[in-house]
Amino acid sequence: MSTFGLFGLVIAFAGVAIGSVCLLASQALRGTRRASSADTFAWAGAVAHILAFVALTFCCGLLVFCFMTGDFSIEYVLLEHSEAEGALGVLYRFAGLWAGREGSLLLWAWLISAFNVAVAVRVMKHDEPIDCMALLVSGLVLVAFVAVMLFSESNMPFTATAAPYIDSSGRLTNTGSMQGMNPLLEHWAQAIHPPTLFIGYAGLTIPFAYAIAALIVNDPSKKWVERSSRFAMISWLFLGIGIGLGCVWAYVVLGWGGYWGWDAVENASLLSWCVALALVHSFTVYRKRGAFKRWSIMCACITFAFVITGTFITRSGIVQSVHAFEGDPVSLVLFGGLIAVSMLVGALGLFIRWKSFCPGENDVMESFASRDAAYYFNNVIMIVFTVILCYLTVASALPSWLPFGGQSLSAGTYNAIARPLGVVYCAIIAVCPLLSWVKTDPKTFWKKARIPALCAVVLFVGLMSYFVTTLYPAYDAIIQAGGTEAEELASEGPVWYYNGIAVVGFAVASLLFFNTLFLIGRTVGARAKATGKNPVAAFFASLAADAPRFGGYITHLAMSVILVGLIGSSMYVTEKVGYVDFDQDTNTGGTFTIENYELRYANNEVNQTSNGKQIDYCTQFEVYDTNSGSYIDTVSPSVTLQSATQQTKLNASVISFPMEDLFVVYRGVNDAGQLSMDVRVNPLISWVWAGFAMLVIGTGLGAFGRRKPSNKVKDAAQAQAETAKGDARAESAAGEACAEQVASKAESAAEAATDAAAETVTATRPAATAEA
Repeated sequence: MSTFGLFGLVIAFAGVAIGSVCLLASQALRGTRRASSADTFAWAGAVAHILAFVALTFCCGLLVFCFMTGDFSIEYVLLEHSEAEGALGVLYRFAGLWAGREGSLLLWAWLISAFNVAVAVRVMKHDEPIDCMALLVSGLVLVAFVAVMLFSESNMPFTATAAPYIDSSGRLTNTGSMQGMNPLLEHWAQAIHPPTLFIGYAGLTIPFAYAIAALIVNDPSKKWVERSSRFAMISWLFLGIGIGLGCVWAYVVLGWGGYWGWDAVENASLLSWCVALALVHSFTVYRKRGAFKRWSIMCACITFAFVITGTFITRSGIVQSVHAFEGDPVSLVLFGGLIAVSMLVGALGLFIRWKSFCPGENDVMESFASRDAAYYFNNVIMIVFTVILCYLTVASALPSWLPFGGQSLSAGTYNAIARPLGVVYCAIIAVCPLLSWVKTDPKTFWKKARIPALCAVVLFVGLMSYFVTTLYPAYDAIIQAGGTEAEELASEGPVWYYNGIAVVGFAVASLLFFNTLFLIGRTVGARAKATGKNPVAAFFASLAADAPRFGGYITHLAMSVILVGLIGSSMYVTEKVGYVDFDQDTNTGGTFTIENYELRYANNEVNQTSNGKQIDYCTQFEVYDTNSGSYIDTVSPSVTLQSATQQTKLNASVISFPMEDLFVVYRGVNDAGQLSMDVRVNPLISWVWAGFAMLVIGTGLGAFGRRKPSNKVKDAAQAQAETAKGDARAESAAGEACAEQVASKAESAAEAATDAAAETVTATRPAATAEA
């Protein structure tokens, strides 16, 4: 089997290398006497990349086959196979493909090749220089990935199994029998988490490739952005799904009651998500305004560089983490080189093409009270936060003479930066859709904002009521109790600051929620007025006509819900660690009380899988409300022991309520025969999961939805835009405003007519300015 796998890698490497040479030849021949041969070379290059995809598909399929059939002739299969049973056992065996360093590298290469196929098909159909060069750049990235597997023994997924795992007769030794997947990875969320991240990582190769291609062919038009925008959205979608699934896994498996601990590998995935978010917003401005040209090119390069930085952190061994792979010098050189090359090529290309990608008339920020400024600060915050986060993550590997050099920073350090920046960021996205391009007219802004602001006050009062009655008392109880937990909480800031961040965050979340909700209402109302449909029909018609815009609305709603959830579940958690008396002979035990919950011992049992390789030590508690004395539910936390390796896994039991979770962990029996318990009350955590689901839905609409405004709506928008321009000219003649402000008013009126026709209205803005 290992020979077949090696053969597949060789074919893949040859295919990508030959394809890259053909594409390079195609570009070199364009504009020469032999230009007719350029199409042939481009077609051959595309076919070679498709062949590489087929070869890598064979390699992945071969590993999956070995995992499913229990063929341990490949060492990687032996080291990462799962012994779990049932339907989830099948999932875990399949997940062995990406459970280790070598397999995950193969999966990543396969995904890059899959995205390359999409570009290759376009090349075969249209044969445009920018597509050919994008495929060439992405192919060179793929060459690096395949080469590191093919020529590095530590990254080769098809090494044959040998001593000390197999004896002379071909049977597994005792050492070999003890190998297998880490039991902590045997959870449905963790099984799906890595491939979703890798889809995001691989997909962000394409915007980078198109950015460099635009520099190569010297095309500053929005063509390269249109080609790569959907890839960027799909990548950001899957990065978000991957991070969310990782949070779910951390919450219920690791047994610490949280979902984000600022671990180095957690941070690595967040780096890519943040810069990809900046890239998506940059593309929006590039498409609609022809602005942010140079920045969008560089942002695509920075995004790719941070994707590789995240992998560098995970695989190089420079930072210690419970999630990181074992250090590998080859990965250190490869990924470190890709980071440097991607940034250098982008910067050098921009320097050469500086005049071609010069700012246009729409690339000048004339007022901070404008949508241009909001997009600008959106990008600044994301990039600055990403750079700081990256620096703090690798600080332990830096020289001691640098700030924080050689130090492993606590979660409080990250929170001190992330919390205020997160609140400011959400404030910007709350206000941004209400602003106009160039300059915002205060009267128009207030007309848009006053009703949602009043509604936001109502929601804010409700959240503050919960804060005063539930959240702050929990915080105060911890501070008053003293001890280590109180000291850690106090170290995150004075009382007024710590709770002030929460209050401001609730206010921002309320504004973001209702501003976005009313934008949806205005869009639907404009369509209902233009088409004569009832509001429900107009809503679905608007959604069908402009799914990406509604996806953005839902994403912003999700951010407001997540912000509320993050405040409660990360800042106001109540935790109690203690012991419960237990008599094994009579199978009786005591009680455990936290806040208004009382856990009464019910039962204790030991379960073993049919193959005898896994033992579950489970305990049950009946949960009662201490105020009313009524029964709520039963929790069954357990400890899983892997017989061969003696590794353990804590399985939390959670009771979820709309406003909080009761999180129960059983850690085993102490020397005195007592049950060791760790119980938490996590406020508003269900809001995090609900917001995450909304974020996936909204981003999915943005990534896969289509924009098809109807003629009726476009005509209505254009008619109202013409009326607005006439009014603007009259105001200009009266000397009420400058020309740019008049244009801004005309545009604002057009946007109020219908958001679905925003691009059409924006296109008329320069004409309005000239006429005024």
